[in-house]
Amino acid sequence: MPADEHVTVPQTLRQRRRAAATREILDAAEQHIAQSGPAALSLRAVARGLGMTVQALYHYFPSREALVTELIAKAYGDLADAVQAAVDTAPDGTAPDEPGLPRLVIAAEGYRRWAVAHPERFQLLYGTPLRDYAAPVEGPTTQAMRRMSSIFEREMFDGFTVAQLAAAETPALSPELRAYLEQLPHYGPGRLPPPATALLLSAWGHLNGLVILEVFGHASFLGGHQAEIFRLAMRNLLDDVHRQIPASASASASTSAGAGAGAGISG
Repeated sequence: MPADEHVTVPQTLRQRRRAAATREILDAAEQHIAQSGPAALSLRAVARGLGMTVQALYHYFPSREALVTELIAKAYGDLADAVQAAVDTAPDGTAPDEPGLPRLVIAAEGYRRWAVAHPERFQLLYGTPLRDYAAPVEGPTTQAMRRMSSIFEREMFDGFTVAQLAAAETPALSPELRAYLEQLPHYGPGRLPPPATALLLSAWGHLNGLVILEVFGHASFLGGHQAEIFRLAMRNLLDDVHRQIPASASASASTSAGAGAGAGISG
């Protein structure tokens, strides 16, 4: 056997039973959230729904915070799966109803569809923060969120070099913001230059804000046209981002030099 080949050790009967019970508890907690909302989540309510005591539930989740953390991580994971599946299943990387639709738009629409289909679980991620809950630093919720970020980063900046992204024509970043963006943890295949990180964060706020408005019922005046408006917004968003990234880093440097220091463009 090669030295680097991993051997999968079968789970014991006790481990399999624990995994099955944990899944059942999470399913019951998600059902409770769907019926009553995230704020009403409690170990007692989940235990009651399963016909077990709170003390028995403590063997799997020692606190409400531990259960919430697992639910948030699972929701992020399911949402990321939906986004990735939307991109993977689009024929030739395009939407069946619109050939040539950018993959970033397809990914965004997968995000929106999951959120609309699971509003209570989406609210657990982006709704009013739960009282007395704080996600563990560098815990499972952070890791799950990073996976989501890497998908959108890949689809937004695919095909651009680091030099092009560094030369993106964003409004000049203050030294303090540039330094802060430099030290942010990175989730994609390569480290983004500060101008590209600023573009990604701005685009993310726009995308997620539109979804939040719809999920929370603030876009109902659009009736059945919400999906079309969202697609239009995402196409415009991507066009705006790509307009700020030069065709080549050298061309951007030449343009910036000709424009002079008063142009307010960072290089």
